Amino acid sequence: MKTPLKRRDFILKSCMAGLSGCALLAGARLYGAESLKISDDKPDPKKLNYCGYTCPPDCKMKKATLEKNVELLKEAYKDWRIEEKYGMAFDPEKVSCFGCKVSDDKVGLIAEKCTVRACAMEKGYDCCIQCDELAECNKEIWTTFPDFHKMMIDMQKKYRA
Repeated sequence: MKTPLKRRDFILKSCMAGLSGCALLAGARLYGAESLKISDDKPDPKKLNYCGYTCPPDCKMKKATLEKNVELLKEAYKDWRIEEKYGMAFDPEKVSCFGCKVSDDKVGLIAEKCTVRACAMEKGYDCCIQCDELAECNKEIWTTFPDFHKMMIDMQKKYRA
C-alpha cells in the first residue's frame, strides 16, 4: 500500500526532479562539450590545441593560472585529479596551465605530461589531425576518451577534404 506523501516531501522531491532536469539540459555546456563540437568548416590546425581540443574560455585551470588565484587553482587541481593522475602534491608553482601551445618556460604540468603534445611537437605538427597515424594512435587521451578520438578522426577527414 502506498504511503501518502507529506507536502514537504512532495515539494522536496519535485525540486530535486526539476534540478536534475536542469542539470541534464545544461550538463553539456557546463562540462565544456560545446568546445568539442566540430564545425562544418575546414579545421585550422594552428587554431587548435595539439590534440584538436579547443579549451573553453572559462577553463578553471587556465583562469586560475592567469589570475594567480591559488584557491581556484586548488579547485582545478582537485577537479582534474592531478594528485591521483600524476602523484604530485599541490604546488601552485607547478600546477598551472597557460595552454599547450606556449613556450617551454611557461608550460604547466598537464601540458608537460601530455603525450599527444610531445608527439605532435616531435613530428612538427600544429595538431594531431595532420598525422597519418591518428586513427591507430593509442595515446592515453584517446584510450581515456574514445569518443573524442573518433571526433578527431572525423575532424581529420574534414581537414584533408
